[in-house]
Amino acid sequence: MKGIILSAKEDTKEIKQLAESLGYKIVREFVQKRDKTTPYYLGKGKIEEVKNFIEENVVDVIIVNDSLRPSQWYNLEKLLSTPVYDRIRIILEIFADRAKKKEAKLQVKLAKLRYEKPFVRELFHKVKKGEKAGFLGGGEYVVADYYEMIKRQMRKIKEELKKIAKERDIKRAERKERGFYIVSIAGYTNAGKSCLLNYLTGEKVVVEERVFSTLSPKVSRYKKKGVVPLLFTDTVGFIKDLPHWLIDAFHSTLEEIALADLVIVLIDASDSIEEMKEKALTSIKEIKSLKENSRIIVALNKIDLVAEEELKKKLKIMEDFLERKCIPISAKTGKNIDLLLEEIYNNLPKPASLEITLPNYEDSFISWLHENAEISHYHFNGVVKIRLKCSERVRDRIIGKCRKLGGEVKIYGD
Repeated sequence: MKGIILSAKEDTKEIKQLAESLGYKIVREFVQKRDKTTPYYLGKGKIEEVKNFIEENVVDVIIVNDSLRPSQWYNLEKLLSTPVYDRIRIILEIFADRAKKKEAKLQVKLAKLRYEKPFVRELFHKVKKGEKAGFLGGGEYVVADYYEMIKRQMRKIKEELKKIAKERDIKRAERKERGFYIVSIAGYTNAGKSCLLNYLTGEKVVVEERVFSTLSPKVSRYKKKGVVPLLFTDTVGFIKDLPHWLIDAFHSTLEEIALADLVIVLIDASDSIEEMKEKALTSIKEIKSLKENSRIIVALNKIDLVAEEELKKKLKIMEDFLERKCIPISAKTGKNIDLLLEEIYNNLPKPASLEITLPNYEDSFISWLHENAEISHYHFNGVVKIRLKCSERVRDRIIGKCRKLGGEVKIYGD
């Protein structure tokens, strides 16, 4: 499939990457730098140049490096007689290609319907005025029926997503009750989030060097059992200039970031400094919009692809730019992952230290303690004495269970 790019800004790297990830071969780029777009997006002369090129070459799709107004989309398709995809449509097509689980498919479907609504409304408006839509669609009643169908489907999908969200809320509550802390791995698309999840948890999530390879959140336990148990989750990558309605469509997925105890923001260290800055700001801005007071750690990933001197320079620039510590890591080789884990634990509540005295031996309670705490001392001489460390989240449960059994608890070493 061959495509051309229309752009009112010079930087076409990202839109080209998005298009190519869908399998389009970009055969020509038409760039006309403009602060203000026209009814045909670019100027009359440039659009005429585009039209001549299409008449002389095979072009399957026109890809616009912007979000189009419905009237601009209509004008371009009618004039050029070729399907026109704007930036949001391309992203939605990628989402549809990547969605595998039921929830992700529903979210993508909802987003596509939300995207189509104003375009169908524009088409209805044009047809009603007596304009011939050409290959764009049928008559007035066909378009009106399709518009009503969109609204019905959106209502139905929202209800289905609410049911799935309730199930996730139950699972999330169970994790907290068991003392887990949730660490969400976030960042710009293709920053290496799934690769880091695999390294930390021993999972085998498929890692692909392509944008938006993860749409459904994956929650996995840290592979080494610790006093403070950790669950890591990765989710859909960020990308700049997404409309709020598109972000809202993935709200239930992005909740994993909003409700996390800690968020790791991954930045691709192999990018240029300007790209790193832009992607870091986009990621942090999106996280703050989900939860203003999110606790954030920044990690520069893929350092195995960067020379030592270049990495030192980038690390210094990014720390000065973000005014925060950045940890250089390689999720692929495992380099400096220990420093990342140290920073994670430093940003979570310290373990609680307890001394328990029980009048009798209670096998089920002792077994439960072994599952949910780290026992450092155990002594039985008529009464049971136990010293342990545990997550702050299970401390009160341990105290409650102990007192129910007629025991005493002493908190020490805080």
